[in-house]
Amino acid sequence: MAVEVHDVPDAKRYEARVDGESKVAGVAEYIRTTELIAFVHTEVAPEYGGRGVASASARTALDEARATNLRTIATCSFFTGRLARHPEYQDLLHQSRGRVSD
Repeated sequence: MAVEVHDVPDAKRYEARVDGESKVAGVAEYIRTTELIAFVHTEVAPEYGGRGVASASARTALDEARATNLRTIATCSFFTGRLARHPEYQDLLHQSRGRVSD
């Protein structure tokens, strides 16, 4: 099974398709600025679950973030877990400059 992932900026998400099908198998939604990309939601169609669609989406999104010098914020639990399990992406994490005082 081949998973192809492409950024669709107008939809603010990465879309994954399997074996050249036209149907979207999964998405990774984001909010992007000039310096950051926040991954906010990942979803895979039930019939594609457990087949690596979400992992392929995350890998592509994080590799493209690195290639374009974007820092990442993961509010999506899938991306949070992926970043925790893959230390090679730790350098992409946005580091807060400190706490905002009240």
